[in-house]
Amino acid sequence: MAQILRCNTNLMKNLNLSAVFSFNQEIRKFSLKHGYVSAISPKLKSFIDNCVELCQPSDVHICDGSEREYKELIDLMVKDKTLRPVPKYENCWLARTNPADVARVESKTFICTQEKAETVPDTKPGVKGTLGNWISPQDYEEAIMQRFPGCMKGRTMYVIPFSMGPVGSPLSKIGVEITDSPYVVGSMRIMTRIGTPVLNLLDADQPFVKALHSVGTPVSGKHEFPEWPCDPERTIILHKPAANEIVSYGSGYGGNSLLGKKCFALRIGSTIAKREGWLAEHMLILGITNPEGQKKYIAAAFPSACGKTNLAMLNPTLPGYKVECVGVPYKGRVNH
Repeated sequence: MAQILRCNTNLMKNLNLSAVFSFNQEIRKFSLKHGYVSAISPKLKSFIDNCVELCQPSDVHICDGSEREYKELIDLMVKDKTLRPVPKYENCWLARTNPADVARVESKTFICTQEKAETVPDTKPGVKGTLGNWISPQDYEEAIMQRFPGCMKGRTMYVIPFSMGPVGSPLSKIGVEITDSPYVVGSMRIMTRIGTPVLNLLDADQPFVKALHSVGTPVSGKHEFPEWPCDPERTIILHKPAANEIVSYGSGYGGNSLLGKKCFALRIGSTIAKREGWLAEHMLILGITNPEGQKKYIAAAFPSACGKTNLAMLNPTLPGYKVECVGVPYKGRVNH
């Protein structure tokens, strides 16, 4: 299949922000390949330290979101054969994936809460509900410890500070995704605002959603498709709303690895929305221009598989009409 890209328990408690690290302490546990320690807030440094201790990468790259960085990542992925240029289009790349890693995996997607009823409705004995999957805090930690220790050995750990919405907007939310996939970095640069401007907000100690991702390595230690590493047999996507945490393992597919999408915007986003008084939903904004040059904008909130993308990417057959996709929003204010 192909995708197109346009240009131990104590440790788990640490990931849950219970550990305290001194900002004056130098980062000695890893080689900082790109970025500056001085740009890291104490809270972010703690998150990075804990992920490094768990995943054991070769080095760390703090993303700045620059064009130069993007080009270097594209060149790296072309060299590794993760990407191939599409000759007829400029800055358009083909990624040939593992056929077993081409979709979201709802059956392996879990929400962690203290009580099951906080995540899914109660059902009759023997009946499995279809409105979500619950995982206990203990099983949540066990799932991570079975997969993540040492999972980034030999790889670079990328730290992606990102903003869901314009940087600095009161409507935007901030997250940091840690991943071992340059494909994820390049895609997050397209889907969100990433880099130094977001780091500057984090320096002001703004709260952020913590997201940890690894493409993983199969138990055998060998990847069937080395240009698209993944571990489909052990893929799992975890969310802990109370801690604003997302953990994803084993998949490079966008819906499972670009953690600002479904994971943050809708799953974690809906719990933040409940606390703050807004709604999180799949939405689109498009502009339609008629032959007279009058432009109207439409905001549409539809569930999955209702045609949002088809509508936003519409190529009108009526002469003189033009349709433009403005964006893919996920939140709206509730007027009480």
